[in-house]
Amino acid sequence: MVRLFVKRGARGAVIALALLAVLAAVALVWRRPAYDPLAQARAAGMRIENREAPIPSMCYTKTDGVANPCWTCHTGGVGLNGMDDASLQSEYAFSDVGMTNHWTNLFADRSAAVARISDEEVLAYIREDNYTPLREALEGLEGYPGYTPDLDFAKGFDEDGFARDGSGWRALRYKPFLGTFWPTNGSTDDVFIRLPPAFRRDAAGRPSRDVYRINLSILEAAMTAEPTESRPEKLRRTVEPLDERLAGVDLNRDGLLSAEVMELIGLPATYVGGAGKEPVATNVYPGGTEFLHSVRYVDPDEPTLLATRMKELRYMRKVQGSDTWRTLNVYEQEKDKKMRGLLPVYAGTPDVGLLNDFGWQLQGFIEDAEGRLRLQTMEEHLHCMGCHGNLGVTVDQTFAFVRKVPGREGWRYQDLRGMKDVPQRGHSNPEVLTYFQRVKGGDEFRANEEILTRFFPGRVLDEATVRRAAKGGDKDLTFLVSPSRERTLALDKAYLALVREQSFIKGRDTLLAPPRNVHQTLENGSTGLEDAGRIYTDGRLHLDW
Repeated sequence: MVRLFVKRGARGAVIALALLAVLAAVALVWRRPAYDPLAQARAAGMRIENREAPIPSMCYTKTDGVANPCWTCHTGGVGLNGMDDASLQSEYAFSDVGMTNHWTNLFADRSAAVARISDEEVLAYIREDNYTPLREALEGLEGYPGYTPDLDFAKGFDEDGFARDGSGWRALRYKPFLGTFWPTNGSTDDVFIRLPPAFRRDAAGRPSRDVYRINLSILEAAMTAEPTESRPEKLRRTVEPLDERLAGVDLNRDGLLSAEVMELIGLPATYVGGAGKEPVATNVYPGGTEFLHSVRYVDPDEPTLLATRMKELRYMRKVQGSDTWRTLNVYEQEKDKKMRGLLPVYAGTPDVGLLNDFGWQLQGFIEDAEGRLRLQTMEEHLHCMGCHGNLGVTVDQTFAFVRKVPGREGWRYQDLRGMKDVPQRGHSNPEVLTYFQRVKGGDEFRANEEILTRFFPGRVLDEATVRRAAKGGDKDLTFLVSPSRERTLALDKAYLALVREQSFIKGRDTLLAPPRNVHQTLENGSTGLEDAGRIYTDGRLHLDW
C-alpha cells in the first residue's frame, strides 16, 4: 500500500505516513491495559505506613488555648454512645506513633501546580462522569467480592427521592456536618439510604413503596429520638404523609388508623410489613442498613454546587446487628485499648472493606491519576475508620441521617437552598454561629480566609450577619457555607493537583496554602482550652428543627 502511494508522488507518501500513524495509535490503544479499579489497591496489598491513619488531620490543630474545633466530634457520650471523649478537648493524648503528624500534604505548597490549570480545564474536568465507568468496570470483573455500585444516577430520582432504577436507594436531604464538610472548604456531598428487602415489602411479601415509606419514617423517628426520653408523648417527629391503615399501627397515637398522618408520637415496638418482627430501638440501625455517600467537587455553576465528578464514593453496610449490651461493651473495650496505648486494628481487606467494632463494613473508592474511581488501598481505607469508629458525637457510628430535614422535605436529593441554620439540640444559638464562636474561623485550621473576611471583619465575629441565615432571617445556609466562584475554582484546582500526585496516604485535605495553625509534631499535654474555660460537652448531631 505504501509503495502504491509513493509511485503516485509526494502527496501519496504523505497520506501513507498518516495512515501508518493512525494504525500505530490504534495498536497502542489495543495494547493498553483495561481500566481495572482494583489494580492499585491489590498492588499495594496490606501495606500500611501510618498505623495511626484513623486520626484525622484536624486533630493536629493548634488551639492556642483559644480556638476549639474539637468539641464538634469529642463530646459527652449520648445514649448508647458511651464514648465520652470530651477530655480530648483539654489534652493531646496520642500514641507514640500519633505524635508525628503523618498528614504531610497539609504542608505542601501546590501553588505552581494550581497555576498551570486553567479555569476551562478544571471546569471541564469536574463535569465529567467518573461514576458510570466504575460501575461498568466492576460489573465485568470476576471474583470481586466487594460492593459494586448499583445506583443508577443517570436515571435519577423521583419527586419523593426514590431512585428510579428500582434499586431501593433513597436520597436524603440533610444539614452537612461542621467545618470540613461545607462547600466553602472544598467539597460537596450527597447521601443515600437503603433498608433490607424485608423492610420494603408488605406482610404478604409483596414489594410495597408505602410500607417502605412507613419503615423509613419509623427509622427516622428512632434515630432522631432523644435517647434519654422514655415518655412516648415527648418522642415526636414530623414525617412524610403516611397511611396508618397499611401498617395497622396507630403511629400518631390518636386512637384511629388514618389515611394520612404527618407526625409520629412515640415509637412502635416493631417495624411493619415484612419487617414486622424487627424490634425498633432508639439510635440504632437495623442489621442490613446501607448508606452510599459520594464526595464531589464544587461546581460554581450548579445551583446545588454538586459537580458531576466524584472525588470519592463511600459505602457502608451494617453486616452485624447490635444490642445495648454489645454496644456498651465495645465502648468499654475501646477505653481499655486507649489506656494501654494499643494501636487500632480492623478486620478486612480492600476487596471487601474494613469492619469496625460495631458491625459496620466500610468500603471506599477514590480517584486515580487520570480521574477514574479506583478502590482505595488498605491504608486509604484505614483513614475512614477514625470518624466511623469511636467518636463521642456519632449516632451508631454515622453522621448524616440524624441530621435529615424532617418530613417530606428531607426525602429528596441534597440541596442546601432554603435550609436554615438551626441549633443543635439543647443549644440556644444557631449551629454555624456556635461553630464560628468556638472555632474562631470557618474551618478547623482557621485557614479559610474568605470566611474570615466575610464574617470576622477585623477578626471579630459579626454575629448579626451570621444570624441572617437562622430562622426568621432573610438568608439560608448557602449564605454561610458557599464559596465564591474564585475560591471554588481554586479549591477544585488544588485537589486536582493532589489527585495527579496520588499521595492520599499523606492527606486528602483541600487547602489553598499550607495552614499556619497545625502541629507537625507534638507532645502529649494540655491544649490550654481548659485553663481558658473553653471546654464544651454539649456537641450533638441532633438538631432542633
